[in-house]
Amino acid sequence: MAKNSSIEWTKHTANLWHGCTKVHEGCDNCYAAALSRRWGNDVWGNDKPRKQIMSVWTELLKFQKEANVAGEMHRVFVGSMMDIFEKPMPLRDHNGKTLDHTTGDLRQQFFDNISNGLYPNLMFLLLIKCPSNINKYIPEAWKETPPTNVMLGPSLVNQSTANNLIAHLQEVKGKKFLSVEPQLDEVSLLPWLHSKSLDWVIQGGESGPRKRQFNTDWARKLMAECHATNTPYFFKQIDKVKEIPEELMAREFYR
Repeated sequence: MAKNSSIEWTKHTANLWHGCTKVHEGCDNCYAAALSRRWGNDVWGNDKPRKQIMSVWTELLKFQKEANVAGEMHRVFVGSMMDIFEKPMPLRDHNGKTLDHTTGDLRQQFFDNISNGLYPNLMFLLLIKCPSNINKYIPEAWKETPPTNVMLGPSLVNQSTANNLIAHLQEVKGKKFLSVEPQLDEVSLLPWLHSKSLDWVIQGGESGPRKRQFNTDWARKLMAECHATNTPYFFKQIDKVKEIPEELMAREFYR
């Protein structure tokens, strides 16, 4: 969990579990996988049990209370160490004991809490690796009446992943954003921006010792597309080392 997250486009982060599977080239240098290894957690891959995070439920209630007292909506990123829409996976506790429930059960509990109105002051940003799974796992009621405090957003890195992932995203109702990060090649989003099927775009390059190069012209292009279609645009970083040029310091939020 992370209160007051260092990720610029969110207030908090929340993880129901730790563990995921790499799905495309943007995952090659995954920071979350590296952190898991550093912490001694073998939770990455299609055949690895995930680690349950018990504190998440208490923390979410704290986030809700704080936002309510402030009279604000606070953004919560779900999740930095997991993929909320991956297939159900076995779970272990912090001692390594195998549990009798799966990540699918935790996901259902989380969605039930949202449906039951436990977090009216939290805007959940659900970052997705496989948007083709969304309609498999969301509550039936969400397919017709999606919650107003949930945004669904795939992580894409080039035009190929954009074309593929956005096509699946469009099969789902509700608020939608894109995380174009780590961007590895030029991307155009004009067809979807013109159709008003995207509510927010976040863009950024890769950081870390094995970072791949980011061309700031990619940011100029995407920012221009967003502004031409009145789509909120947030530029996060070049590589967390290079200073962001003043003309690219766009930090717009979906309201």
